[in-house]
Amino acid sequence: MSSNLKIPKTCLYCGKAFIARTTVTKYCGHKCNSRHYKQLKREEKVQDSLQQDIQQKQGNTEVSNPNSIAYKDFLSISEASELLGVSRWTIQRMVKRGQLKAVPMGRKHIVARWQIESLFN
Repeated sequence: MSSNLKIPKTCLYCGKAFIARTTVTKYCGHKCNSRHYKQLKREEKVQDSLQQDIQQKQGNTEVSNPNSIAYKDFLSISEASELLGVSRWTIQRMVKRGQLKAVPMGRKHIVARWQIESLFN
């Protein structure tokens, strides 16, 4: 559906004059619209990065979720592997060899956190 309106406007991105056919048109074409959108997204990323740097320098990092691995006393095999940075199968081999003791809890096996910490002492 085309309009008979012809509104002289200036492109927000490149600054060129153009004739708009609707009252809400802001850009002279699709290319300027896409480039302006990308520019805004880049600026958002830079601002987010700067905010994170400021928070780290001030020491105002967010408080971790109390349900995260860092606060748990008992971990599943998957969580233990994530904590150590090894595969699930490595943890299962350690259980099989007797290096870790895992207690079955329903369909999961649970490992005490102190056992994982004692591996490094």
